[in-house]
Amino acid sequence: MNVLQVSAEIFPLLKTGGLADIAGALPGALQSVGCQVRVVLPGFPAILADLSDSWVLAELTAPWGERLQLRQGKLRTLGLDAYVIDLPHLYDRPGSPYEDVWRQPYADNHRRFALLGWVAAQLAHGLDPHWQPQVVHSHDWHAGLTSAYMAFLPHRSPRVGTVFTIHNLAYQGVFSPACFYELGLPHSAFTVNGVEFYGQVSFMKAGLYYADHITTVSPTYAREIQTPEQGCGLDGLLRTRSAALSGILNAVDDAVWNPATDPYVSDPFGVDNLAGKARCKAALQRELGLKVQSEAPLFGVVSRLTGQKGLHLVLGAVDALLARGGQLVVLGTGEPHLESIFKAKAAQHPHAVSVRIGYDETYAHRIFAATDVTLVPSQFEPCGLTQMYGLKYGSLPLVHRVGGLADTVVDCSLENMDEGRANGFVFNDFNQQALERAMARAFALYARKTEWAKVRDCGMRQDLGWQNAARQYLTLYQHLYA
Repeated sequence: MNVLQVSAEIFPLLKTGGLADIAGALPGALQSVGCQVRVVLPGFPAILADLSDSWVLAELTAPWGERLQLRQGKLRTLGLDAYVIDLPHLYDRPGSPYEDVWRQPYADNHRRFALLGWVAAQLAHGLDPHWQPQVVHSHDWHAGLTSAYMAFLPHRSPRVGTVFTIHNLAYQGVFSPACFYELGLPHSAFTVNGVEFYGQVSFMKAGLYYADHITTVSPTYAREIQTPEQGCGLDGLLRTRSAALSGILNAVDDAVWNPATDPYVSDPFGVDNLAGKARCKAALQRELGLKVQSEAPLFGVVSRLTGQKGLHLVLGAVDALLARGGQLVVLGTGEPHLESIFKAKAAQHPHAVSVRIGYDETYAHRIFAATDVTLVPSQFEPCGLTQMYGLKYGSLPLVHRVGGLADTVVDCSLENMDEGRANGFVFNDFNQQALERAMARAFALYARKTEWAKVRDCGMRQDLGWQNAARQYLTLYQHLYA
């Protein structure tokens, strides 16, 4: 199968969240099961800088009249064939891929990411005379217009299948209706059976409506988004498309997330030799000015600091955590008021709480290697990779039972421990009291070293690799192309 992957970011070249991790790992996983994968990406500076042996495949005119070059080459870091949109006016900017330095979305984001979908559609329609995709797989709202553009191109034989993956339904790429007239879609697309969403243009809805098949990143989330509570206004559409909707659980790239080979871990360790983990914990405690105590469970947060991630619950529970003798290390950036309260907690308890605002990939790896518990108390979570990283690194996840968290973490109840399935701590009600009760269970288990070791062993031996997911995607592609 020839598969064209469409995404706005890709690890390790450009990352703002879990989307990049998946976009970076999935092509290699698909290649291992027989697919030939190419990617199309916006020409952000980090991506263009990694593109080697490139040439101009085509000079094109965007739907609103702007000229651009489409470059073809190979991403050196990933060894992956790529098409990159070379238009510095749109992509070579300060800030993040989506926001300026003041954290405001760029006013022309509709153009910047419509162009990604439009170019992908041109490639699906034969723009590269030497390589033709059989399936186009687009990711999240940034690539949501891909299947819409393809739907209005003249039909080709054989047809090209389309898959659209929702990584987080809450981020929908919604724009003013005036933007529609720059997109180059026919007027018939701006209807309830199209890209129109409460009088505006929704890139996410375009992906959901026009794609042949919709996937999301865990089976539980696939069910949850068909409900009013988690459907973000799109649950009705998703229910009508339920026969073409499935959940395929994300996975972890063992080449990147493996404590035995991780270059960022000062003392490598594995499930059969955990001495290095204890040394990683002590080293991080010393570095951060925390009291060096092996008997104090160290809790870690690596997350966007937003209400959706349940970080206000963590703030409310910090005093209870400290009263039991625990420690907390936080890495993340997000809502300013959450950032400031976390920093205040660290200033108030410098020997027990450490907070670093921002994102640092190296430091994130070291946190997972050092901590005993990974906190992921999200209100909703499409899949979550953080809890999987925790499992890999022997940092037991403490999670709210939603989405992919429910699919990957088994609570340390007596029956689950007796059956050898327990690998973390799960709470059901999204409130501080439920979180604190789960924390109390974590402290109780930590005091029982033999039982803690068995649960940690179960988590570290869990198969979180890409092979199963890759086979599911391949089966889906084959079904669409049959």
